[in-house]
Amino acid sequence: ALAALPTLALRSELTGPLAPLAGGAAPFEVRVHKRYNPEGITAFNVVPGLMGVILTMTLVMMTSMAMTRERERGTLENLLATPVRPVEMMAGKILPYVIIGYGQVLLVFAAARVLFHVPMAGSFVLLSAMVLLFIVATLSVGFTFSTIARSQMQSMQMTMFYFLPNILLSGFMFPFRGMPGWAQTIGEVLPLTHFLRIVRAVMLKGSGFADLWPEAAAIAAFALAAGGVAMLRYRQTID
Repeated sequence: ALAALPTLALRSELTGPLAPLAGGAAPFEVRVHKRYNPEGITAFNVVPGLMGVILTMTLVMMTSMAMTRERERGTLENLLATPVRPVEMMAGKILPYVIIGYGQVLLVFAAARVLFHVPMAGSFVLLSAMVLLFIVATLSVGFTFSTIARSQMQSMQMTMFYFLPNILLSGFMFPFRGMPGWAQTIGEVLPLTHFLRIVRAVMLKGSGFADLWPEAAAIAAFALAAGGVAMLRYRQTID
């Protein structure tokens, strides 16, 4: 389309004595070269995104079902009877899953490097910090679901209702900018959207924190909102 732009722009001017110039070949040719992933290898785009997809699916489900199971078995009442504050209880519950999440990320990262030869152009330390932020945001969602669901089946259903928009509207399956405007608006709210941009930017582009801080800020805001709702719901349960 860009190559045909001069011809279209000058069509109204190339009349009369200048008419023979209208049928000439274009004076230049436009060629697009990809700066990142020039070979167009699908694994370079998909495999890094699996880190966020796997964390979203597993951590939300494990956290929400674990807390709901305690309510069903009556052990949650014992926790409510202790002087533990909601923040302390929430931190104690999500800490083991942070370790599990890091284990999953390391496994996917190793597979990406060894099996699919995905490059690592950026800082692994920066990527680890961004992973921790995303894990906290994801676990906050699971904790919130656990304060709402009354059974493990409900928590599983809520997890799937949360997971499906993430995988469809985050840019993992479809190009984000190719989606309708309303879908992009919803996708901007989801933490997986911003995490996919981070992990791909670090691994494929070598981006630093100066390039990633808007995405990190969006994930942090989501984590604070989800954590605030979870603690508010937990206090209401205490009352």
